[in-house]
Amino acid sequence: MEEVAGKGERIAKVLARAGLCSRRDAERWIAEGRVAVNGQKLATPAFLVGPADKVVVDGKPMPVAERTRLWRFHKPAGVVTTHRDPQGRRTLFDILPADLPRVVSVGRLDLNSEGLILLTNDGALARRLELPSTGWTRRYRVRINGHVDPERLASLEKGVTVDGVAYGEIRATLDRQQGDNAWLTVSLKEGKNREIRRVMEHLGYRTSRLIRVAYGPFQLGDLERGAAAEVPGRVLRDQLGASSAVKPAARRSARR
Repeated sequence: MEEVAGKGERIAKVLARAGLCSRRDAERWIAEGRVAVNGQKLATPAFLVGPADKVVVDGKPMPVAERTRLWRFHKPAGVVTTHRDPQGRRTLFDILPADLPRVVSVGRLDLNSEGLILLTNDGALARRLELPSTGWTRRYRVRINGHVDPERLASLEKGVTVDGVAYGEIRATLDRQQGDNAWLTVSLKEGKNREIRRVMEHLGYRTSRLIRVAYGPFQLGDLERGAAAEVPGRVLRDQLGASSAVKPAARRSARR
């Protein structure tokens, strides 16, 4: 099938907006031959589709995108933020409340980290909120082993390079020292893989607990472990600013 410029949107973006998957997952699904348009399997995620095209995934029609929705979820430690884990570990999507529709996560928390994860039925929104250019600060409570030097923490505001990886501005403050352990509040805007743990290790501190308490304007609050709470549509629209970022209500999509 040939792509026709200006005749629609890329199929990977369409699948993400329908809440089926992220754009990255969509590319993988297409490579695996799981996606067809108008009866023909796709070979490229760059293919453009329009409103009249019939998109099928795994032999089933693509669900009609519902309105954009966002949830706060309290991830417990000991689960991985992925749909499937080759090592057979329990995943975030294994423990989601049964009444949630199909969702994707906004970013990740590693196996031993806990706290706030945002979930959405709109894969394009998830990608947007993950980008550093969105400017949203991620805030964490971090327990480390060691006696903290406040000046060394303050130096992180200038950025730091660890094992060849450059990390941007990190704001870290000492909340309290309890014997050989200390609690910190750490804020950053990018959140590269295991960033806080690697930076703390670089300073000589071992991270024993890491809890994300805020992602942009959204707070963990008193949400219990394993619980989800939907962000009201009005709040979501207010926080995203541009009204075009939120899809209007439509027929409900297929459930997870």
